[in-house]
Amino acid sequence: MSALFASEEPSTWRSVYKIYWDVVEAKTKGKKPGKLLSLDKWYQEELPTLISSRPDKHITQSELVKLMEWKLTRGKFRPRLQQLVASNSEDTVENCSRKAFSLLPDVQAAIAELSTLKGVGPATASAVLAAGAPEQTAFMSDEAMESVPGLKPIQYTAKHYALFLEKMVEHTQKLNKVDPQQDWTPHRLELCLWAMTVAEQQQLPLLKDINEKDSSMAEGLDTGPDQRPTKKLKTK
Repeated sequence: MSALFASEEPSTWRSVYKIYWDVVEAKTKGKKPGKLLSLDKWYQEELPTLISSRPDKHITQSELVKLMEWKLTRGKFRPRLQQLVASNSEDTVENCSRKAFSLLPDVQAAIAELSTLKGVGPATASAVLAAGAPEQTAFMSDEAMESVPGLKPIQYTAKHYALFLEKMVEHTQKLNKVDPQQDWTPHRLELCLWAMTVAEQQQLPLLKDINEKDSSMAEGLDTGPDQRPTKKLKTK
């Protein structure tokens, strides 16, 4: 279990969130520089705006293909999944994702609906929902799940995602109870857990100030209405 997930101190979480883009950039060094950074900017910033701007939330076939590219670049590369996702028709993707978003707040029903698409399982489905409803869902990333107690061994099933999301929602509520800004979401917690895990794996120097309980770390961090990082922030 990650020491971060055990923390109920908002300033600790904010200090990790503050280095998110630095960790993404560090992860891209040495292999296809900038690809993950570009895809992640698109997923965290552009895609949510596109989905939310539509009268009825949904994603397009090309967006699903790009989302899969982001997911595989961020995690384990499985080219077969890219091919399967691309084989879905435009109408099928739009109708399926439209229905999935309409099923919220029943996240499990939404996951099941999206999982009827070719190449889409609970993890990819969670990425679609997190882009359009970050306040209710979180992406099922390996790094985040490994950070949460009681989830090992990891299983890529709807049931396992339900356990993961339940714990993420509970922790989100705990942070919002003690944080005056009350701007935590399950998706934002996932970003923090991912950043912390990757930073630890790569032994990045960015971690040196993480354990400091300095409330000033929370100052000057404007995430915007969609609860995502909106710009790269340098660490102290």
